[in-house]
Amino acid sequence: MPEQLTLYLHKLSPYSQKIELALVEANAPYKAYQVDVWNKPEWFASIVNTIGKIPAVTYGGPDVDPEDPSPLSAKIAESNVILEFVADLYPDSGLLPKDPIQRANVRFFVNATVKHVEEVFYAFFLGEAPYENVLKGIEFIQGLLEEGRDFAVGDHYTIADACITPHLARLKIVTETDLGKYPVGMGYRLGEELKGPKFVKFMKYLERMLERPSLKEKHDEESLITLFKTKLGDERAQ
Repeated sequence: MPEQLTLYLHKLSPYSQKIELALVEANAPYKAYQVDVWNKPEWFASIVNTIGKIPAVTYGGPDVDPEDPSPLSAKIAESNVILEFVADLYPDSGLLPKDPIQRANVRFFVNATVKHVEEVFYAFFLGEAPYENVLKGIEFIQGLLEEGRDFAVGDHYTIADACITPHLARLKIVTETDLGKYPVGMGYRLGEELKGPKFVKFMKYLERMLERPSLKEKHDEESLITLFKTKLGDERAQ
């Protein structure tokens, strides 16, 4: 019987979502505890993650109330670290390939996602960078995708796919709703650019990832749109 695993998360966080995707894909049993990221309980930072960020995981030790974590459990933080941890817990899941070259390729894709998708997309989303930066990042990622392959690396869903998929889901929202702190219409314009022939391979990959049962199970698009409207202070969202 596997050790207890409790995931502390916020359901609308892309960093939390990537962990849930990996856990679902691995068919892993876990307990989920929702953390109010705008009003975190004191015990969370003092016991689970001293820097107070989600997601975080407790692993092992007795199966206890998530609000009273056991000192006997391991505490693990940082989303991409947790992704690898889950992959190591479930080696037969294929979340990390057994081949060392493919494993390296997965890690490279994860790092590329952080640099070329995550950082530039959210900078655009917050009105801090032009949408052209997003296109450049996507072009880099597209160059990593192999023709005829369904997944980011190899022939199986890996943590590379889990890492990028939450950002793809948010990219879809931005290009369909124009919600963000960027100038009016730039979200729509980004979407129009992505429909062009230059990004066909990337968009096919995006569509495949958005159709995964794991994402459909763990993605609440309506609530995410509501969050964007209430938290961004964007006049277009009122």
